[in-house]
Amino acid sequence: MMNAEIARWIARDPDAKTREELQALVDARDEAALKSRFETRLAFGTAGLRGVVGAGPNRMNRLVIQETATGLAHYLKSQCAEAAGQGVVIGYDGRPDSRQFAIDSASALTAHGIKVYLTLRVAATPLVAYGVNHLGTAAGIVVTASHNPPQYNGFKVYWGNGAQIISPHDSGIAAEIERAAQSDLQLMDLDKAQQQGLLLWLDDGFYQSYRDTMKANPLLNNHTQPQNISLAYTAMHGVGAEMAEALLADAGFCNVYSVAAQREPDGRFPTVNFPNPEEAGAMDLVIEEARAHDATLACANDPDADRLAVAVRRPDGEYQMLTGDQVGVLFGHYLLSRARPQQDLVGTTIVSSSLLQRIAKAAGARYYQTLTGFKWLTNVAMEQQSAEHQFLFAYEEALGYTVGSEVWDKDGLSALVAFAQLTAGLATKGMTIWDQLEAIYRQHGLFLNAQRSIALDPAAPPIGDKLRSTPPTEIAGQPVLSVDDLKSSHTRFADGRSESIDLPVSDVLIYHLQAGSRVVVRPSGTEPKLKCYYEVVEAFAAGEALEPVQRRAEAAMAMLIDEHQQSLGK
Repeated sequence: MMNAEIARWIARDPDAKTREELQALVDARDEAALKSRFETRLAFGTAGLRGVVGAGPNRMNRLVIQETATGLAHYLKSQCAEAAGQGVVIGYDGRPDSRQFAIDSASALTAHGIKVYLTLRVAATPLVAYGVNHLGTAAGIVVTASHNPPQYNGFKVYWGNGAQIISPHDSGIAAEIERAAQSDLQLMDLDKAQQQGLLLWLDDGFYQSYRDTMKANPLLNNHTQPQNISLAYTAMHGVGAEMAEALLADAGFCNVYSVAAQREPDGRFPTVNFPNPEEAGAMDLVIEEARAHDATLACANDPDADRLAVAVRRPDGEYQMLTGDQVGVLFGHYLLSRARPQQDLVGTTIVSSSLLQRIAKAAGARYYQTLTGFKWLTNVAMEQQSAEHQFLFAYEEALGYTVGSEVWDKDGLSALVAFAQLTAGLATKGMTIWDQLEAIYRQHGLFLNAQRSIALDPAAPPIGDKLRSTPPTEIAGQPVLSVDDLKSSHTRFADGRSESIDLPVSDVLIYHLQAGSRVVVRPSGTEPKLKCYYEVVEAFAAGEALEPVQRRAEAAMAMLIDEHQQSLGK
């Protein structure tokens, strides 16, 4: 039988398709499917909402979007007296429901008197982050599920500073969404909103302003013989192609080959199993395109164009993916050599390579470190920068980079241009990306990073408690020199000393071993799983070739991973 909660949901749902989906489940008495949709609600957190599209409060659908936007409207008005006039910028990706979800968001916000700037067509996520500061809005919304599979969609929120929301705004908005879900919803027809001056459509002029801003960005003005390199590019069925190609053309790159089969937005992602450039096979078509033209680089944006993946042609003609850490340290080294003296603040996360810190120190630059997630990298950068130490660059190992402060989030479009310029600049000196990486390694040591997720026994006590109660004194035969415990906010040294850590509390342990090696463990709060991040550092002997150093580093990494994982089972 249909209970009152389901009946109320069907009565409120504006979408005939999801109403019919629920009614069919009720008629079929499919208790498991109904429980999956109604037992809980999609949690609103620091990335907003993300989930499978379907009916009910635990899915992405028009009613959930309307309730979420209503909650955001109430929260904005409670926090900012000027929110209604400042407004909210809204953009959306190419997934099937994204435009409708953006319209529903605009209907809810304008019904509460909040001005909305809505993109006329699909927009890359970094354009919306840019739009918050460019238009001076109180917040921004992107309807996107980024690189998730086709059945997903999402609702991502930026605060008025142009960065992703952090505490207390995430929990504050979540509480208002809960209230909105129990109340009658107010919505405004967009034609009426436009007549009342509450809706402004962002047309070509907005997209052009982002393009012009990037063209004028001093960090993207290294026009060193761009014709000397070529690159293949894919938007991976996302929204990046038009802007990526325009920015590359503005920078003088004339040898650009776009993968036609993946160029247009298509939320079904027909040519990739998983539209994430980190996944096996996702880069196959762009590497094929690069091979056909003997291109220097094969580059990809993920579907909402906030991340960048790069594969580089090797001397043997094959293409090899760079890791996010390799791209990050190349950028750090390059940008610190080009920026103004007072633009020297660079940062990364606790699980990314420590090499950026070494590069920053050698350049006399300021370095900062945050918890994982770009929300931290940009919000902390804004806190730490000053007139003498302005923000330059930040990255996370999951292929996210931001070059300069025009966009306070990761931006795969401007990063694409910067990496192409970096590569072209090296080519004029007769150098490749591989040569530059080797030069950096020779100066600072070869840093190798790896990640593993380890399944744990569900019946065992929480792994974090176990590791804290019986802390290891050595890992893979290497003594533990110190442990950063982000849950207690202290570093404990082997000699008994202790220092406080200035990072938000998080269930993370970082083990520092001899010779710069490191193990980071993050227990999952929802399942018996442990995320582990490993780093080894291998020095060069005088005159030593790269290959033996790489082999030593890889052997050390294999041993570190193997022995650490074995120790967790004891």
